[in-house]
Amino acid sequence: MILSSAEIQSRLMMPGGAGRLVITPFNDASLQPASYDLRAGEEIVLAPGTVTLVPSMEHVEIPGDVAATLRCRSSYARRGLLLGGGFVDPGFRGQLTLCLVNMGAEEVVLPEGERVVQMILHEVGDGAACYNGRYQDSEGVVEAR
Repeated sequence: MILSSAEIQSRLMMPGGAGRLVITPFNDASLQPASYDLRAGEEIVLAPGTVTLVPSMEHVEIPGDVAATLRCRSSYARRGLLLGGGFVDPGFRGQLTLCLVNMGAEEVVLPEGERVVQMILHEVGDGAACYNGRYQDSEGVVEAR
């Protein structure tokens, strides 16, 4: 099941512990009916035909019973931007590194704070296993390891 905006808000307001979702800094304009728009953590120019790693502005903490799918916002996809990699495991904490590919003919400027990627949150069946890999507690852009 995909979490609605009301369910996202409810999980953001939970006291600490199991089931609590963290998105900081939170932006009301980023909350959509069934997703949350992640913002670019810095201004960046995406040259045509290149892969660019962009940090999300937000630090997220995904609870053990939730996973996230990332998708490029359609307004940017229409300009030729594609998002490589697009899944966040239950239990992940940190900033997300957004792998953006500009397949368009012109450069795309992303101002800091621009909403660029949708994060769609899904419930996970038993929520027993959580992420504890090498990208845990990421800050800023994290290159491939």
